Amino acid sequence: MANTGPQDDQLAQSDSVGAGKHNRHHYGSCTAPDAQHPGGHQRLPNRAQSPSNSNTFNELCPYTETDPLLPNVHMPGSKVNEVMEKDPEDCSAQDGVREMPSESVRSMVLQILVPFLLAGLGTVSAGMLLDIVQHWEVFQRVTEIFILVPALLGLKGNLEMTLASRLSTAVNVGEMETAREKWSLIIGNLALKQMQATVLGLLAALAAVFLGWVLEGYMLLNHAALLCSASVTTAFLASLLQGIIMVGVIIGSKRIGINPDNVATPIAASFGDLITLAILACLSQGLYECIELYPYVSYLVCLFFLGLTPLWVVVSSRNPASRILLYTGWEPIITAMVISSIGGLILDTTVSDPNMVGMIVYTPVMNGIGGNLAAIQSSRIATDLYHHCPPRQVPEDRRSCYNPCRTFCGSGANHRSSQVLLLLVVPGHLIFLYTIHLMKGSTSPTPVFITFFLAVALLQVFTLLCIADWMIPCLWRMGKDPDSYSIPYLTALADLLGTALLVLAFFLLWLVGEKVPTGD
Repeated sequence: MANTGPQDDQLAQSDSVGAGKHNRHHYGSCTAPDAQHPGGHQRLPNRAQSPSNSNTFNELCPYTETDPLLPNVHMPGSKVNEVMEKDPEDCSAQDGVREMPSESVRSMVLQILVPFLLAGLGTVSAGMLLDIVQHWEVFQRVTEIFILVPALLGLKGNLEMTLASRLSTAVNVGEMETAREKWSLIIGNLALKQMQATVLGLLAALAAVFLGWVLEGYMLLNHAALLCSASVTTAFLASLLQGIIMVGVIIGSKRIGINPDNVATPIAASFGDLITLAILACLSQGLYECIELYPYVSYLVCLFFLGLTPLWVVVSSRNPASRILLYTGWEPIITAMVISSIGGLILDTTVSDPNMVGMIVYTPVMNGIGGNLAAIQSSRIATDLYHHCPPRQVPEDRRSCYNPCRTFCGSGANHRSSQVLLLLVVPGHLIFLYTIHLMKGSTSPTPVFITFFLAVALLQVFTLLCIADWMIPCLWRMGKDPDSYSIPYLTALADLLGTALLVLAFFLLWLVGEKVPTGD
């Protein structure tokens, strides 16, 4: 017995150190007072031991805004837990977290290029559709719908791209290894997204009603009900369809070995604009035709989708990751919706300006491409921080005052990706401009028009990448989850910057007397 004492002490000390390493990257805010890591880090109870322990821990330590959405503690039976328990030396990264595989520039470009082109073609189609439906009766009589357009199209950044970024990070840090943890995370996030889409759709409609009342001085009650009903229904249906597509993309990327950070966010936007705009146009026209004979239809449709909100709250609250966002995830998406609505106000005031004829076709392309590229970079930086940095700590080069050269000058993975994304702007927009020319049957864009258009597009993407490089480490340092906070802000800023810069470009074209190709 005397001989086994030291061995037991060594084993206990070894287990304590190993557990401390395993939980070092758990970003919760609740700690046991006596659970100190030998290196100075507090160690959390291992919630992966049993479901009952997890429930008790959640009751004693409620989640707060500083908790992460994807903690590095896995559910029972996780393959990642098994690997770490059997062969902890097999992990190349420190503290029991697997190092992300190296990624060449060629591989990065190939993975980004196809989804980027698909997303661009989706925004081109949305622009062409918007050019057609702007002449429909409902768009002519209820012009506040134009204020809704950027806000509803921006939902793909607020919700779909955010979901894509969260699930991409979950795949890369090993949170979707077992069927149980995978579907718990997916169902919880989808239910949360439906609830957020319903609420945001209503808020966007109320903002459009208010801004329309400010501009016109009056607002018909039936028109206000039409805006609310069309906005809520569009947000709900578009979010449901895109969410299902997004889950398939994430799972498919994981199975074939593609980094989902490179493909998920642009694919989320590929047909998001087209789907959302098509649903909005058809619903608005249908509800408008019912106003005279059946004015109560708009109220009933809106109340039906709002009545489903408690169901989504109950379902999403069953998953810890989505339960956090029920209370703390509203700030970025509501702020982003307000920013996008300001872009919609600019669009509404310029759509009837004869000097801005043709701008509406290019607006979804400009806004969508900028938001897609910024979202890719945001997702990559967030995943990098999850892998290499403890909570509230950032690398040394991120602690000094921000310098734009830091974003593009360097040999790191994030530097290379920002260079690649910026270089894609010119050839990508040239392809999309030529596609618009072919689809509209317009005269070929002049060199002056192309120069002005590409100049504002480069300025938009350059600004967004710089903001992403500055914003995400700041969010991480404040303890906020960058996957959920950064993309809504970036895509909303892409809408506002894109619309404003496009207005500037068209104004300069008018000053120099350049004719904009508008089609036959």
